[in-house]
Amino acid sequence: MARVPVGALKGRGTALRIAHRFERDEREDYDDGWGTLDQAASEEHLPPATQVIEERVKSILSTNDSPDIPFEQSINPYRGCEHGCIYCYARPTHSYLNLSPGLDFETRIVAKVNAVQRLEEELSRPGYRPRFINVGAATDAYQPVERRLGITRGVVEMLTRCEHPFSIVTKSSGIERDLDLLAPAGQRNQVAIFISITTLDAQLSRILEPRAAAPHRRLQALRRLAEAGVPVSVNVAPVIPFINEPEIEKIAEAAIAAGARSVHWTVVRLPWEVAPLFRQWLQQHFPDRAGRVMARIQDMRGGKDYEADFATRMKGHGPWAQLIRQRFERLMQRNSLLRRVPELDASRFRPPRQMDQGRLF
Repeated sequence: MARVPVGALKGRGTALRIAHRFERDEREDYDDGWGTLDQAASEEHLPPATQVIEERVKSILSTNDSPDIPFEQSINPYRGCEHGCIYCYARPTHSYLNLSPGLDFETRIVAKVNAVQRLEEELSRPGYRPRFINVGAATDAYQPVERRLGITRGVVEMLTRCEHPFSIVTKSSGIERDLDLLAPAGQRNQVAIFISITTLDAQLSRILEPRAAAPHRRLQALRRLAEAGVPVSVNVAPVIPFINEPEIEKIAEAAIAAGARSVHWTVVRLPWEVAPLFRQWLQQHFPDRAGRVMARIQDMRGGKDYEADFATRMKGHGPWAQLIRQRFERLMQRNSLLRRVPELDASRFRPPRQMDQGRLF
């Protein structure tokens, strides 16, 4: 781990460049007798700037057959996420790039600069059949770098132009900039939006997900989408015992008042390198309850930090998981919320290149 003072990096979820699970070498600090360690500890460490790495991908559509995921296809315009959410289950994916799931995940962002071109090619294949696509399933498609690069906007433009059904998951108010595209798609029943709201406490949000939109801005974005006729739901996710779990009802009620049609949730997931990062974060910010939080997480995970079983990885199991489920069930019953997102219309899809050919004649 880097010798950066914990908590010294303002606006970052972690100050640690934790080694990833594929590392071949181990490094440790060594005192050479010249006071090197003391000098390193006293040096001023400048916060690392975000670095964008351009990537030209061979394909942009990912498929999955996981029974606990409600979509078969997804698009992630970016790898890594500057929002810096400490709990992010996608952090371990940076290991495949030989980068740290810790600080590198939120400062080394891979941008798939040819995403729109690849999407056009894949949607134009003769055998392609339109199936619901989720945008931003792993990392947020509207993270800060999107303001400059506009890759997500290009993807949304392509999907709306050929009237392909899709959904977006985000915790960014930047989605408002694409309302001109999303509103017509919403009227055609071809899009569903999910706004993730983890807490209404701005102070907690600043340390839990430091570069994501403030809670009140997410509610504002939700309201603007709903007023424009775009079907929008709220994700109260992840639920973390004793951290944001006491807010479940308040978050859901605020979202419903803003126009959310349904409420969804997951409990916190700590796969691979996320677990030690999250434990360090707890000790830094909530030392008084860190033990209780981890004990409750393990109660929902069969005594472990994480279980990958499809049947339980999203909601957990055991008494605590059941209590959380009951709270959400009561919310949905009391507010007559939709249990499922209505099926989106794929009947009007036309391959993009077919549309271009049609304009020539």
